[in-house]
Amino acid sequence: MTDTAHRLAAIRGDRPARRHNARTIAALTGNPGCTRRAVLDSAGVDKPELAERIGFPTRFGQSRFAITRGNAFEAQVKADGGAELLRLVAERLGVPVPAAASWTDLGADEDRPERSRAALTADGDEAALFDHPLLGLDVAGRRVHLEPDLVAARLGGRFHVVEIKSFPVIDGQADPAKVAAAAIQSAVYVLALRELFTAAGRDPELVSPQVVLVCPRDFTNQPTASLLDVRRQLLVLRRQLDRMARIDDLLAGVPADFTADPEAEPATLRAALSTVPARYAPDCLATCELAYFCRHEARGQTAVLGRPVREALGGIAEVDEVLALAAGDRTPDPEQAEAAALLRAAARLRADALAGHPA
Repeated sequence: MTDTAHRLAAIRGDRPARRHNARTIAALTGNPGCTRRAVLDSAGVDKPELAERIGFPTRFGQSRFAITRGNAFEAQVKADGGAELLRLVAERLGVPVPAAASWTDLGADEDRPERSRAALTADGDEAALFDHPLLGLDVAGRRVHLEPDLVAARLGGRFHVVEIKSFPVIDGQADPAKVAAAAIQSAVYVLALRELFTAAGRDPELVSPQVVLVCPRDFTNQPTASLLDVRRQLLVLRRQLDRMARIDDLLAGVPADFTADPEAEPATLRAALSTVPARYAPDCLATCELAYFCRHEARGQTAVLGRPVREALGGIAEVDEVLALAAGDRTPDPEQAEAAALLRAAARLRADALAGHPA
């Protein structure tokens, strides 16, 4: 074991590293500037247990009803050897619907990695659907095996990742947050497929960045398909994985005695976490198990108001400082001059509006 591996093991308390999956890898990209999360995820820390230990338990997750509904919809779409799925994908891609396509379920074999590699990278242009392939990615120096409930569709000589989700598309529109989550998770699969092709000596561009998203239409269980272009998500994902691969650079700024061992005392853990910088934003609440702790820690800072507000304020970190600049009670530093002028103008407009409309 290398010195780095020893240190990561010490951080998590010499426990087995928590295994990543496509959902957790996708979540890594939600806040790529957060050093705290990058260190904890690189070390494989059990963040839900850690959050519970420090008194800020995780409050998100799928309900059993949602999981059951999703499984039923997926089974419906994949029925009859994927005949309906093949039609949906072909029509959405704008190619003729093949008269037939082979259906290969890669989830039932013991030698899944080798069979997945052989099936997906074999020469051939005929239409084919591959269910439950076993894929892999390197995350912080460890190989992560991905067991997706997805279909890789080969049509016209190119592969397209097909994601089946149970959230509805109503009048042609779906929940933007859920679509964004599906896009970044699909990008994980696209990247893993491309790396598989590269390792096999095949052109990774054979794996399209155009992902087919299949969801229920309106308030029925009838499936509808749409296209997601995940090229931007692929760039973000690669950057974050590259950053985590340089774990020695991340650890250089972490105190030598830093611990995230859930067996440690809660006060010790909270003090240790405060020594590693976080970059809290409200979006973290949907993706990171430590978000409630970080929000509590960031109380009184502009970060809690969201990235757009923080960026508009030009890096002014404290809410009290913002209010003082808006009231003219504080002389701004040179780099704060523009933000301070905008704040004073906004304060005048608010005062005028309140004066014209007394309570």
